[in-house]
Amino acid sequence: MSVADQNLQETPVVAEAKPASIRRIQKVLPRWFSPVVLIISLGIGAGLQIFAKDEPNYIAAGFIGAMLYLIAVAIAGFAYEGRRYGTDRLATSVIIGAFVMAVVPLLSLLFTVIVHGWSRMVQGGYFTATTFGSSNPDAIVGAGHAIVGTLMITGVTALIAIPLGVMTAVYLVEYGKGKFARTITFLVDVMTGIPSIVAGLFAAAAIPLINLSLFGHTEFKNGFMGSIALVVLMTPIVVRNTEEMLRLVPNDLREASYALGVTKAGTIIKVVLRTSASGIISGIVIAVARVIGESAPLLITAGTTDMYNTNLFAGQMLTLPVYVYNEYTKGNQATAWAGALLLILIVLLLNLFARWVAKRFAPKGE
Repeated sequence: MSVADQNLQETPVVAEAKPASIRRIQKVLPRWFSPVVLIISLGIGAGLQIFAKDEPNYIAAGFIGAMLYLIAVAIAGFAYEGRRYGTDRLATSVIIGAFVMAVVPLLSLLFTVIVHGWSRMVQGGYFTATTFGSSNPDAIVGAGHAIVGTLMITGVTALIAIPLGVMTAVYLVEYGKGKFARTITFLVDVMTGIPSIVAGLFAAAAIPLINLSLFGHTEFKNGFMGSIALVVLMTPIVVRNTEEMLRLVPNDLREASYALGVTKAGTIIKVVLRTSASGIISGIVIAVARVIGESAPLLITAGTTDMYNTNLFAGQMLTLPVYVYNEYTKGNQATAWAGALLLILIVLLLNLFARWVAKRFAPKGE
């Protein structure tokens, strides 16, 4: 070992002194501060409402409590923790408060629907009986015909809107260029934002003309007309979702397929669509859940009835959203709440199915 190496080993390493500003310990409010301040703030808001002359308003109490909490957190955070940590604490409180404001109405809605509708929905005959003879106090009022109508109209809607939407999205992503593609994209964006009642009016104006030219009659309301109205609402959702999923497929996969001699159509079917199948299918299921609860266009197109009707092209057909509206206007609150609960359960099952599909058909490695 050289003399220089020995000197390096024997020389003690002296730690560099840090400035006093760096060695300063950051002050942080204790963990119990935020919960205690929140409880006190909500208590003050509730107290102001209790001692008010009018009936207590719990929403106003919560709003006052939230404002007092944010003011207290901001003052304490900036004064004790400094500007950086105080800003972080205030922003965290605002984000959590926004989340609570979004979740509380949803939980309140679910609780109200379950409390008012569960007891009626589990009674015998609700899923098979109809509203025929509902004026009789001893009659069993159910939603069987509304369930059948909802499934049939939504099924036909899906059969028309899914191929139309997927093929339109494939054209826009893989083939579309120039003014024609831009025009289609613009029309899809416009259709996404149109009110549902406009779709109903479109179907109500178009279908009678088609019936007159093909069958010689102008029947105004039937289940197929309701399906056409829902197609107008569902197709742009499918197009937009499928388009986004197709754009997420890397171009390297397309180029690799072309290098192996696969045609463009074969690449789209075997590579692009198969890779994005998870997102496309889950988006389609969510689109179905979106249109299954529409009531305004179906009031105009499908109409209402008190009996079963399995013919989409003849006679009016009842759906669950219209059933809920009819029962509520008649004063049958229990059956209306039960129909609303049944509709929520159907949408929930569709969303769970979409999540399962997204996980089941996701590309390997994700």
